[in-house]
Amino acid sequence: MIITGIDIGSLSTKVVIMDGEQNVLSYDVLRTNGSSRGAAETAFQNALGKAGLTRDQVDYILTTGYGRNSIPFADDEVSEITAHAKGAHFLFPETKTILDIGGQDSKAIKLEDDGQISDFVMNDKCAAGTGRFLEVMAQALGLTLEELSDFSQLSSTPTVISSFCAVFAESEVVSLVGEGREKEDIARGIHEAIVSRTLTLLNRVKMSGSITMTGGVAKNKVPSGCSKERLQSPKIYLP
Repeated sequence: MIITGIDIGSLSTKVVIMDGEQNVLSYDVLRTNGSSRGAAETAFQNALGKAGLTRDQVDYILTTGYGRNSIPFADDEVSEITAHAKGAHFLFPETKTILDIGGQDSKAIKLEDDGQISDFVMNDKCAAGTGRFLEVMAQALGLTLEELSDFSQLSSTPTVISSFCAVFAESEVVSLVGEGREKEDIARGIHEAIVSRTLTLLNRVKMSGSITMTGGVAKNKVPSGCSKERLQSPKIYLP
C-alpha cells in the first residue's frame, strides 16, 4: 500500500509518500508560485523520483491546504485544520493545543484526549504574524529569513513594532531603519510582535496541556532567552 499526501499551501506545496507501515519513502517541498495544480504535479513527480516509484504504484492520494480542491488526480481531500489535528495527535498523542503558523495565516486548535477538535480560531489581521509577514520584514531589513533569526538573538533592547498589518509594519520597519535603529533590535521586536499576536490566538482557545507547533515558522531558531525548561512547561513539540 503506497499512500501520498499533498499539502498545497499559499506559499509552499509539500508532498510525502509513505508505505502501508507508515514509513516515509520520500518527500518534496517547493514554492506554490500561484499555481496549485502545477506545484502539486511537480512536487508529486519529484517525490516519486526520489522514492523510485511510478504514479501507477501509488494506491491513494489525499490533498489538504488552500489548493486541495484543485488537484484532479487526488482521491480525496481534507481541511488543513483536520490534517493538523490528526498529524499532531499521531506524532505526539499528548497534544492538547496546536499552534500552526503558515505562510498566510495562523491557527490555534484545541484537541480532546482522543485527538478530536473541540475548538479552533484563525488570525483575522491579514498576514500579520505569519511566514509571509516574516519574509516581508526580513526584506525590509535587507536580511534573509535565517539572518533575521540570527540578528534577533543579538538584541538587548527590542524595538516595539506597533502595526498589525504586514504592509503598515513594513513601512514602520523602513522608518525605524531610517531613524538609525539597530537591525538586531528591530528583528527582535518583529519576533516579539508575532509572539504577542500568537498568544492572543492561543488564549482564545484556552490553551492547555502539551502544545505542538506546526507550519514553516516552527523551523525558526529558538531564541537564546528561551530556555529548555521554558519549552517544557507546558511542553512544546516542534516537529
